[in-house]
Amino acid sequence: MILHEFDESKEAIINPWEFVGKEIKVEGEIPKIAVCCFEGKMFYRLVELLKGELIGATKSANGDEPIYKVEYKGKEIALIMLDVSAPGSGAQLEELIALGIEKFIVYGSCGVLYEDIDDCSIIIPNVAVRDEGMSYHYAPPSDEIEVNPKYIPEFTAFLDELEIGYRIGKTWTTDAFYRETRAKMERRKEQGCICVEMECSALAAITKFREKELFQFFYTADCLDGSKWDERSLSDEVKFDEKDFFSKLAMEFAVRI
Repeated sequence: MILHEFDESKEAIINPWEFVGKEIKVEGEIPKIAVCCFEGKMFYRLVELLKGELIGATKSANGDEPIYKVEYKGKEIALIMLDVSAPGSGAQLEELIALGIEKFIVYGSCGVLYEDIDDCSIIIPNVAVRDEGMSYHYAPPSDEIEVNPKYIPEFTAFLDELEIGYRIGKTWTTDAFYRETRAKMERRKEQGCICVEMECSALAAITKFREKELFQFFYTADCLDGSKWDERSLSDEVKFDEKDFFSKLAMEFAVRI
């Protein structure tokens, strides 16, 4: 199979660091840690709240993808909105690493595979099923990949201090959400998955390959369990306060690490 043709070489024909200062630019020194999310309205509320300074951008065929810098509790942090999907966010992560970012906190929504998991609650992935293509270019073939090997104890201790509930579990990363069939969902549940999203396994593989640090957590949104799909809080037009709280958690944790 083509996806089994993993090449461990750190250099490719086209490399992200070759574009730094050209298509990929920042003014001054970029912070070493970045807080990244996937939802546009949530992202720009955070930028506005913290009076983010636009310092540069990565680029795609769709236009610039801005990079902001803030100082939060004495620490400089980059704020970045990642593209949805493993290939989109993965390519961005490569470019951000080339710019000098060494640690990433990434948070975004996930769908739940069990209806008893509350809406707008926290899931911390520890393993991801690799049902996407991006990760196979960064790690040898396997069905699963370890996620968050370093920071789960620190993040759970942080949440325990705040008396905030959470679940730790396996996630299903897929790059084809219109092909999340019921049969596939049931197989993933048999594998131990409790949620589904589109980026986790790829971002874990990329940062491990590039020897950088990454912590990912999810807030729950739609529910795939039951006789009919339930959108719940998936729309970016609802539950602003709850979602903005997850941004605050990400910023607070960035200060800690």
